[in-house]
Amino acid sequence: MREVFILYLWENKLLAPTLFTTDKQSVTVLHPGRANHDAGPDFLNARIKIGETIWAGNVEIHVIASDWYKHHHDADKAYDNVILHVVYEADKQIYTSTKLAIPTLEIKNSFDTSILLRYRAFIDSKRWIACENMIKDVQRFTWLSWLDRMIAERLEHKTSLIFTLLQQLNNDWESCFYQLLVKNFGFKVNQTAFEQLGRMLPLKVLLKHRDQLFQLEALLFGVAGLLDGAFEDDYPNKLQKEFQFLASKYDLSTMKASQWRFMRMRPVNFPTIRIAQLAALIHHHGSLFSKIRSAENNKQISTVFELKASDYWTTHYQFDKQSGNTAKKIGSDAIRLLMINTVVQMLFAYGKYHADTAQQEKALMLLEYLEPENNSLIDKFEKVGLKPANALQTQALIYMYQSYCKPKRCLECRIGHVLMKNS
Repeated sequence: MREVFILYLWENKLLAPTLFTTDKQSVTVLHPGRANHDAGPDFLNARIKIGETIWAGNVEIHVIASDWYKHHHDADKAYDNVILHVVYEADKQIYTSTKLAIPTLEIKNSFDTSILLRYRAFIDSKRWIACENMIKDVQRFTWLSWLDRMIAERLEHKTSLIFTLLQQLNNDWESCFYQLLVKNFGFKVNQTAFEQLGRMLPLKVLLKHRDQLFQLEALLFGVAGLLDGAFEDDYPNKLQKEFQFLASKYDLSTMKASQWRFMRMRPVNFPTIRIAQLAALIHHHGSLFSKIRSAENNKQISTVFELKASDYWTTHYQFDKQSGNTAKKIGSDAIRLLMINTVVQMLFAYGKYHADTAQQEKALMLLEYLEPENNSLIDKFEKVGLKPANALQTQALIYMYQSYCKPKRCLECRIGHVLMKNS
């Protein structure tokens, strides 16, 4: 037996209609209360009739009653307003910090065991998602409603992370956007290295040299540690010399070149190309976030990223290694990921911070405007009948999988709840 299953039974009123406390008093649940996801009792503001008295207060859930003492609730005044202790097995009488006895409801024989069997089938499933074979039975409206909930949860989570970064940067939104953008320029493989680069090279330094693309590349490649050593080509040697001057001027530290990964990557995704594209982006636009906030439509936002690296990179993927003649533009897939993971999150967070619903809606509309992502996880959802229409739905599905399906939080998922009820 798991506590989450008891929480599910209680919240959804799936216990038997006739209930009694361990001391034989009748129990009528007038309202189960509001689920509490923070510290404190599991359900707040419940209304329960015990015997002839109607009580208003909180409800605590445990598998066995003695867990009350295991979790030290007997010494915590936050639990003194608990009016009912709901447990699978009542092995012990429990008391508040003021030594008042709390009524206990044992539910061992007070629910439909077929619900437990269905729950265990979900939890014990070896499939990539527990409900893989049943997804097609869920109505489209239920899915759309749940995906809206998932994207809201994801953006709220990302917003809290952005607020933490913003506080570290003294509420400088441009620097916050810059650091998140630089991190996401590493995409999956080099994200950690790019994140470090963004922290070691402040935006204010780059903006002083915005008009000189050569100096921007010198700063970025230099701090990245990619200008160390000897070069054959004239261009990296000039960058190296320029960086030596700028590093001394701004007292800049450098990363280790070994932090960057090139192996098993398409050359167009090499960190050298991404750094050169980042330099071009700052050169063309300077303070990016203000430009994005003022954009009138989704096309204007995406156009910001439609540019190419400097001329040297047209015939190179790395220093001293000549390649075919190809302009190194930021590809459409890369732009889409930068929009999803940087622009959308920052616009939503900015709107949340300033109570600006227009910016929040702008973020959501941008997600709806972007085409759905293509990856192995989305392919799996499509094979079981869920074909996302846009990036909002792919992001919702990814978040649902990571936060609910993978950790088997089926009872907290609306889809799981529907399937449990209808199975």
